[in-house]
Amino acid sequence: VQLQASGGGLVQPGGSLTLSCVASRSIRDFVTLAWYRRTSGSQREMIARITHGGKADYIDSVKGRFTISRDHAKNTLYLQMNDLKPEDTAVYYCNALRFDNLYRVNYWGQGTLVTVSS
Repeated sequence: VQLQASGGGLVQPGGSLTLSCVASRSIRDFVTLAWYRRTSGSQREMIARITHGGKADYIDSVKGRFTISRDHAKNTLYLQMNDLKPEDTAVYYCNALRFDNLYRVNYWGQGTLVTVSS
C-alpha cells in the first residue's frame, strides 16, 4: 500500500491549506485514517483521525480550525486547515491503519511540509 501526501506549502498566519493523501488501494480497507505532524525537535503526534464509521477526533489545538474528511470514490483523505498559526508549522503525514489478524499494520505517507509565516 502506498500513500501519497500533497498540498503543503508556505502560508501566512490566518490562511488556509488543504492537504490530500491518495491511497493505492480502497480506503474502505482501513480501520482508521489519520493525519500526524512533526514539528522541529518534537515527536510525531496525531492531530486528526477518522474511523471507518466516519467518526472524527481532533487534538484540542486544532479543534474548530482543521477538518478531516475522506472520499471513498477517490481513495483520498483530506485535511482542511483554516486559521493557520505559526505553531502549525510542521511536516504532516497521513496514516492508514488496518489489522492483519491480530496485528496492527500502519501505512505512512511521505510527509508534506507546511510552513506558516508572514
